[in-house]
Amino acid sequence: MSTRHLLDPELLALVDGFPDLSFGPDKILETRALLNEAMAKQAPLPDGVTREERWVPGLDGEPDVRCLVYRHDATTDGAPAYLHMHGGGYVSGSPDGVEPRNARIAAECGCLVVSVDYRLAPEHPFPAARDDTYAVLAWLNNDAAALRIDPARIGIGGESAGGGLAACLALTARDRGDFPIALQVLVNAMLDERSGGPEVPGDPLLGEFVWRRQDNQHAWKAYLGDAPAAAPAVPARAGDLTGLPPTWLSTAALDLFLDEDITYARRLLAAGVKTEMRVYPAACHSYSLARESAIAKRFENDYLDAIRRGLGTA
Repeated sequence: MSTRHLLDPELLALVDGFPDLSFGPDKILETRALLNEAMAKQAPLPDGVTREERWVPGLDGEPDVRCLVYRHDATTDGAPAYLHMHGGGYVSGSPDGVEPRNARIAAECGCLVVSVDYRLAPEHPFPAARDDTYAVLAWLNNDAAALRIDPARIGIGGESAGGGLAACLALTARDRGDFPIALQVLVNAMLDERSGGPEVPGDPLLGEFVWRRQDNQHAWKAYLGDAPAAAPAVPARAGDLTGLPPTWLSTAALDLFLDEDITYARRLLAAGVKTEMRVYPAACHSYSLARESAIAKRFENDYLDAIRRGLGTA
């Protein structure tokens, strides 16, 4: 049964024009190339925003990590920072492809924005991506004075796999106790490898568009490699969510991740974590790519407001 009739009419052009991608092991390189091409044409940076490419030392002799750093001219010393992780199912994507949103955060939220070009699976399965993001978190803390940021106001976040990776990073930082995190922002977050598989097939109304059950299963298999399906790689598997940072979590009513995101939000609340959740109606995965739609504009405003409030620049 198709759920097309349940979609916001303003999203129909997005789903109709979205390429029929495969994340199977023999198609990942082709899919990466298609997505990179689709995201290559970006809007110019907002007035006053600068973009810098930086290479951050990797953990324990691992490769240096490429990042894109965005700062607005009006950003003051001692400003907060937002560490961003892009989506793409852990197997595709890059910070270059999400530049417009990160530049807008820098322009409108009064913070330094750092987007991580983490290593992708299956060539680099877990914990490569997590280690890359942790290395950048360490850099932000250790070089806070040179970067002119407040290490007590570092937030993290991302979309889809980036949201899952942010949740993984928050769990890791909590368990290691090295660096505080002021906020985590999880957007349509990819948190549970069981979703869409035989163990948790989920609501049949979910996951028809953009990110489907088979995509989820292929991507999780590539990302985990030989690692067990356990936390922190799989945030939904974490037994204890106490001590995690305040969280803003959003999902979409027709997204395959709807149930796992709601469950994670409820567990955060039960663990005493300050949590705010938004479910956007009549929307599917990646709906915010329909930038001129009313629902995408509503999300963008809510998202920026959450970062401003969470990092103290409202």
